[in-house]
Amino acid sequence: MYYVYVVYNRRYSKSYTGETNNLDERLRAHNDHRFTTSYTTRFPGSWELIYSEECINRQEARKREKQLKSYRGRQFLMKFIPE
Repeated sequence: MYYVYVVYNRRYSKSYTGETNNLDERLRAHNDHRFTTSYTTRFPGSWELIYSEECINRQEARKREKQLKSYRGRQFLMKFIPE
């Protein structure tokens, strides 16, 4: 099972959309800043999971990730961003 997810950093009002097969571990990795060249490591502070959905395989997860990164996808995700 794969997941498409969106994490949000309140301090900088930034979000990141990605895909993984282990959602808990990926969230820990974002918060521990384990990725040396990742977008999320550029912004200190914690990242919180604001949206996720299950996909049957990695191909479907990548397809959905691309949809969420489109204009309509970003508009859809706006309702999940905390105020």
